[in-house]
Amino acid sequence: MKWEEFLRKFSDRPLFHSSMLRIFDDDWAHIQIQLTRWSKTGKITQIRRGWYLIEKPYYQNNIPFPIIANQVVHPSYISLEWALQYYQMIPESVPHLTSITTTRRTEFVFKNRLFIYHFIQPSLFTGYLQEKYESQPIFIAYPEKALFDKIYLFTRQEKFSIDWLRELRLQNLEDFNLVRFQSYLTKTKKPGLHKAIKLAAHFIKELQS
Repeated sequence: MKWEEFLRKFSDRPLFHSSMLRIFDDDWAHIQIQLTRWSKTGKITQIRRGWYLIEKPYYQNNIPFPIIANQVVHPSYISLEWALQYYQMIPESVPHLTSITTTRRTEFVFKNRLFIYHFIQPSLFTGYLQEKYESQPIFIAYPEKALFDKIYLFTRQEKFSIDWLRELRLQNLEDFNLVRFQSYLTKTKKPGLHKAIKLAAHFIKELQS
């Protein structure tokens, strides 16, 4: 597997997993050697455990960070702080990528960006959609689910309070769907979460009025 041969097949999909290289006839040991060589020369960069990105000027398509977040941990969707700022529901810009997954919690740093994945119970792995981000599809939580996930994770460790919710400085809630927000409670029986979501819904309704 030579560099030119590799590029002919992968320059248009610069984000790849090493297992995809089994399409070549080379034995696995040789493929691993090539990946190490190309990493050392800056042609590719390892993101985490088997995932790599072809570097400039060798790729044809730019890969935004949210695409990377979706791909390298599966299943996952973007949620929490990054989604809240994407929908302009909080005033802060959030540089790190926050995602939800049904696998174990994990995080890694790539190109000075922190990628964080929080575990959620499988029944709550819902409430996301496919959006276009820089002309490419990403899986991201609905605005209501992004806030629901935020409260869900907080109530696993702390007692919910309206003061905590105020500290988020929520904004642009005119189209926030309170029915959808509370509908996710049908997926869980956690009493603390039920109470927190209902309190949050009442607080948001007052902000909308």
